[in-house]
Amino acid sequence: MRHLQLWTGIFVGLTLFAAFAMAETFRPPAVPLITHDPYFSIWSMGDHLTDGPTRHWTGTPQPLTGLIRVDGQVFRWMGDRPRNIAVMSQSAVQLTPTHTSYAFDQGGVNLVVDFLSPLLPSDPDVMSRPLTYITMTVHATDRAKHTVQLLVTADASLAVDSMTQQVTWSRSRLNDMTVLRAADFEQPVLQKSGDNLRIDWGYLLVAVPDQPGASASTQSGEEVDAEFASAKKLISDDLDFPRRADRQTVLAADFDLEEIKGAPTSRHLLLAYDDLDSIEYLNRWMRPYWRRKGMTTGELLETAEREYSGIEERSRQFDDQLTQDLRQVGGESYAHLAALAFRQTIAAHKLVVDVDGRAMLFPKENFSNGCISTVDVIYPSSPFFLLFNPDLLKAQLEPLMEYTELGRWRFPFAPHDLGTYPKANGQVYGGGERTIENQMPVEESGNMLLMFAALARSEGNANYANRYWKQLQQWAEFLRKEGMDPGNQLSTDDFAGHLAHNANLSVKAILALGGYSLLADMSGRSSEAVTYRDLAHAMAAKWVNMAQDGDHYRLAFDKPGTWSQKYNLVWDKILGLNLFPPAVAETELRFYTAHLNPFGLPLDSRSAYTKLDWEVWTATVATDPAQFNTLIAPLGRFIDESPSRVPLTDWYWTTDGKQVGFQARSVVGGVYIPLLAHPDLWKKWSSRAQR
Repeated sequence: MRHLQLWTGIFVGLTLFAAFAMAETFRPPAVPLITHDPYFSIWSMGDHLTDGPTRHWTGTPQPLTGLIRVDGQVFRWMGDRPRNIAVMSQSAVQLTPTHTSYAFDQGGVNLVVDFLSPLLPSDPDVMSRPLTYITMTVHATDRAKHTVQLLVTADASLAVDSMTQQVTWSRSRLNDMTVLRAADFEQPVLQKSGDNLRIDWGYLLVAVPDQPGASASTQSGEEVDAEFASAKKLISDDLDFPRRADRQTVLAADFDLEEIKGAPTSRHLLLAYDDLDSIEYLNRWMRPYWRRKGMTTGELLETAEREYSGIEERSRQFDDQLTQDLRQVGGESYAHLAALAFRQTIAAHKLVVDVDGRAMLFPKENFSNGCISTVDVIYPSSPFFLLFNPDLLKAQLEPLMEYTELGRWRFPFAPHDLGTYPKANGQVYGGGERTIENQMPVEESGNMLLMFAALARSEGNANYANRYWKQLQQWAEFLRKEGMDPGNQLSTDDFAGHLAHNANLSVKAILALGGYSLLADMSGRSSEAVTYRDLAHAMAAKWVNMAQDGDHYRLAFDKPGTWSQKYNLVWDKILGLNLFPPAVAETELRFYTAHLNPFGLPLDSRSAYTKLDWEVWTATVATDPAQFNTLIAPLGRFIDESPSRVPLTDWYWTTDGKQVGFQARSVVGGVYIPLLAHPDLWKKWSSRAQR
């Protein structure tokens, strides 16, 4: 086992050094480190890993610290404490879909630290494991021998919402590893709901596999730092029962590499979080998906360690192949953007299993209102799941469809949400289940029909739609009556408030009806298919006359001199509906390229802000690669130069790249929509899913 780990470490080290030598790097506004779900999501929000404490996506400090001792001299490579220790020189950072790697150089030694969150959508068993591998690889750069020790600590505050909560810790042994745990003393499982919250139940886990020179300890951070700086062995306590911790307690892993010279030497640990129960859905508690076959915490850690080498290789291959396809579709800037969006998209969700074994995937509307299963959040992220595993999109739609069948949802249009994360007990937005006040009837009904149509296109059948035909039929009938010229209502782009006669919302309704005709045709309902196809064609022709405004089309039918991104047109292309004349897209795209700002295309004529996901959808409407690249290029500048150092925001100013609002949201999965416009790539990736 140890020989396998040694060769794995050497392989990983050589792979990382080669990657750094060849990779073109970029500067993300924030760097993903530990990314699994809305509660277990830790980022570095600076250019250097030592610029500040690592933080939860909300910005609350959740400190991870890294130190190295080279020939007796101590340097800090992660975190901003202890301040009296010199910072190791950071030479590079590389980000791929599943990995973040940092390189450091000091005193004749090169250190590469790799964070692997193996979020492989085609394999939900692996994707759902709340576990990140942290691998540290060291080699000498001056041909001399050096004595090297490494230290990694995780603050116990990762297990609580606020530092006023009492923490306990414990230590135990598995077959070939030491496991340190930290937890909230009171364990208020699923008691809180809201947006700006951290988890305060379950267990933070630091697992240290048996490796030469490895040890683990739980003490105060000051004690650990002092012992490491003075070259003392960390104090180890073998007692296996919970104890109360003070506010400075850390879970620490220490690695004595002794002498290193030329060849890379690697050590690794596993950082995990077991939340026990994850979601409350219709008043029943749901366990995480990785537990669906009875896997225990110990089995999770042992399985992850046993599969470490294979998962590392699979993840590297996934990253390389996906990056190659992203570059082929949109060039280097687009590949950078999509890589940055990858882990964030998944980490804004929680994959759980229902009592009957059904997978359910619940998104959280981060830094918006904290809603769970928001339809107009699932819709923009849907290209990601349609591409990598359509079953995961079904797992998002399933809770909503079950909810609509209960009889509680009384309206003829689709709901907006299922509650406030992590409680999915019924809609809370707007008028909730009571009134139509501040609902999004055309928006959400159109979203649902388009997603069902895209699923059918992906799978080559309408079997999933057939299960819910009565509901889909009701929403199609609603759009037939209300979709052509929407009344005064909210849409997903409601930043400026209600808007009547919204031309882009009308596009959505028309294409959704076209999608419904596609579903009807695929399910053998030929008469219904013809009726709705003819209706959608007639509505599209009417739209052209109502929205026309010289060299572009209007924001609202009754507002000449206005304009907006008609990003919903992308489904006409992807679904092959061909409802709108090609001249509509051509006219709009010419207008857009003339109205670009330094950091992107404004959402509409009302303001200079934009939405990142919709910009990529709008670019995907283009058939000319040069036009696509022109619209994408400012987005590369945005991620490289935005002064807002937060997990990728989707709502920002096109004039200076500053965040308006939102961060760490799943909607950035929408940047993968260009791959759906390439049927061969869509089939290539979606066919990999393990079903």
